Amino acid sequence: MKKELPPIIQVGDVLLSPDIITERFCCDLTVCKGRCCIEGDAGAPVALDEIMEIENMLDTVWSDLSASAQAVVDHQGVAYTDREGDLVTSIVGGKDCVFTCYGDIEVEGQTVADCCLCALERACRQGKSRFCKPISCALYPIRAKVFSNGTIGLNYHRWDICQCGRDKGRQLDLPLYRFLEAPLVKRFGQAWYDELCNIAAQLAP
Repeated sequence: MKKELPPIIQVGDVLLSPDIITERFCCDLTVCKGRCCIEGDAGAPVALDEIMEIENMLDTVWSDLSASAQAVVDHQGVAYTDREGDLVTSIVGGKDCVFTCYGDIEVEGQTVADCCLCALERACRQGKSRFCKPISCALYPIRAKVFSNGTIGLNYHRWDICQCGRDKGRQLDLPLYRFLEAPLVKRFGQAWYDELCNIAAQLAP
């Protein structure tokens, strides 16, 4: 008999939607080319300490930003408060993150031309900075929400442009929480992640 999953899974003080365990997912940049950075109507959620890190990196990544992005940063800074009251990275034209840049990358031995990249992450990978990118970007397609009592909620954001990620995840039989192991450990710690894995194993059919 197939086990019935609870509507909410709790790990420590974090509440998770069960599809974080059940959904198969693996980003496929060869297909989407990083469209999540240039689609949508708001920037990436960002914390105050991350804003400070980003501001410290501006001189390093400035030449990688488009002229339009530079103008937005000059006018309103690296972040703003969106209509839901959350701090998010600044955007260009109502959608593109200001730190969007483009270039060719190697993915599993295949060259992906004109891929949408993050100027912050590229600088980090080039050894120019220790800060990579906001944790909300690293966790995507998981989105986090902090409630007034301090509890954190994690939900899987299902987006049509990520269909290729679901297809690849199913091919690899890779659960979403496994795909995002590194950012989940960075955000919540190894002990928390180990507990999540134990719970996922108990809920497996």
